[in-house]
Amino acid sequence: MIRKFLICTAALLVASSAFAQLETWKIDPAHTAAQFAVRHLGISTVRGEFKKVSGTATDDPSDPSKTSLDTTIDATTVDTRVDMRDNDLRSPNFLDVAKYPTITFKSKRAESAGSGKLKITGDLTIHGVTKEVVLDVEGPTSSVKDPKGNVHIGASASTKVKRQDFGVNGAPGMVGDEITITIDAELVKSSPAPQ
Repeated sequence: MIRKFLICTAALLVASSAFAQLETWKIDPAHTAAQFAVRHLGISTVRGEFKKVSGTATDDPSDPSKTSLDTTIDATTVDTRVDMRDNDLRSPNFLDVAKYPTITFKSKRAESAGSGKLKITGDLTIHGVTKEVVLDVEGPTSSVKDPKGNVHIGASASTKVKRQDFGVNGAPGMVGDEITITIDAELVKSSPAPQ
């Protein structure tokens, strides 16, 4: 009976320890950037960004498969430093932000891709169309505590998509079909409240 009790107690301690390692992080919008790059006329690369990114991630340093990511990009904030081009990108010619104001990514699974690297597979939704993509992730970095006691980590994720797969068909021949998307994120976890 005592042995059975000890085995159950050990199992609970292991389970509790594993649960404690799973941490939830919130994207820090002030220190996060979502960028994209696309070829123009096949001769130059135009780069832009979305100025508002939000979301959460979970991470277990001992088990990469438990990593998850849920991110929302505000498509209305697209910025390529040229007003006329940005207005065109927001229009029904491209992103149609009046109808589809957000771009989202929701992870489905994750796996290690070597030291300090992950592959996260999930559903990317652009222009109301959802496709499965794989994010190549570098990180997360080692954690750092700020003066207020909040803990921060960083990560960078990238993928390539074909815009026409998502129904973004504007300017054929002018704008390349393949788009590289990169998110450089800082994530924060608040310090636990005093007991």
